[in-house]
Amino acid sequence: MQERAGIKDVAAAANVSIKTVSRVINGVSTVEPAMRKRVEEAIALLNYVPNTAARSLKTGAGNTVGVVVDSIDDVFFSSLVSAIEDRAIPMGLAVIVGSTGFDAARERDQLLRLAGQNVRGVILAPVGEEHDFLEPYRSIMPVVTVDRSVPGFDSVTVDDYSAAREGVELLVASGHRRIAMVGFDSRIQTANRRRRAYEDVLVAHGIPLDPQLVPEVSFESEAARGALQNVLALEEPPTALFLANARHAASVVAAMHHLGRTDLAVLSFGDFSLADSVQPSISAIDQDPYLLGALAFERLVERLADPTLEPVDRTAPTEFRSRVSHTIRALAPADRAPAPTERG
Repeated sequence: MQERAGIKDVAAAANVSIKTVSRVINGVSTVEPAMRKRVEEAIALLNYVPNTAARSLKTGAGNTVGVVVDSIDDVFFSSLVSAIEDRAIPMGLAVIVGSTGFDAARERDQLLRLAGQNVRGVILAPVGEEHDFLEPYRSIMPVVTVDRSVPGFDSVTVDDYSAAREGVELLVASGHRRIAMVGFDSRIQTANRRRRAYEDVLVAHGIPLDPQLVPEVSFESEAARGALQNVLALEEPPTALFLANARHAASVVAAMHHLGRTDLAVLSFGDFSLADSVQPSISAIDQDPYLLGALAFERLVERLADPTLEPVDRTAPTEFRSRVSHTIRALAPADRAPAPTERG
C-alpha cells in the first residue's frame, strides 16, 4: 500500500519550508500568493490530508461541525445556524460558526482553517466562484453549500429566479413601469439570479431596462438607504421597489417612512421582522432560513454516513406573504411625490 503523503513531502514538492506548508494549511493570510499557490497545488497533487483531520477520520473522534456564512449578525443566517445547532447538539456535535463578510479571500481562509481542525463537515454559504482548493479535503471534510451552490458539491437553495419573477410580475400587474431593484450585489449568486428574473419580466412586458434603477449596493444594511435616495432623485423616479433581500429590505422600509414615501409599491425577496406591522404592510417572498439550515444539516449527516454519495441539489420551497404593499397602484406623474430630501 502506498504511504500517505506527509507534510515533508508537500514541502519538498512545493520547494518551501514545512513551516510555510503549516501556515497555508492553517489559513495564515500573510503567505505570499505565489507561494500559497505552489503549496495548494502540491497538496492537491499528493492528496495530502493534514494530521488533525486524518486522526478525526480514522478515530471518528471529531465532534464539531463548521458553519461559514456571510455575517453572524444577519437575522437570515442566525436563523439558519439555529436550525443546525438544534439538530447537531442532540447528536453530540458542537457547532463552530465563522463569517466571510462577503470576502472571497476571507472565505478561503475560514475554510482552510476548518480543514486543519477537527471538524466532521462544513455547511457553507459560498461567496467566491473558485473552490478548487477544497478538493484535497473532500474525503475528510464534506461540504454542503446553502443558499447558493457550487458545482460538484451538495447544495440546498431556493428557486430564486422563479420566485423573483412571480414577485416582479405582481408589481407590473399593479400598473408599474418604473420599478427599481434595491439591494443588488453583483458578487452574490442569488442577487444575480433575482436580477435576471427582474429584467426578464420587464422585457416580456415591453418595459425599457434602466441600469440606474438597479444600483450596486454593498452588503451593509445601511448602504441601501443611499441607494434608495439616489433612485428617488432620478428625473423619472420609480413608483415601485423590488427589494433584493431581507437584510436591505428592513433598512429601505425604515428609510421610506422617514422620507414620507409610503406611496411606493414594495415587494421584498425575504420576509423580515415588522414587515406585517408597518403601514402599509410589506408583501414578501418568504424563504425560510430555518428550513434551509435543517435541510443542509440533514444532507451533511447523509454524506458523513456515506461519503460516496453523488452530489445533489435540493430546492426548498418559498411562500408568498401577500400583504398590502405590492397592491399599491402606480400614480400619474402629476400626482407623484417630489424627490425627497433627508430629514433632520
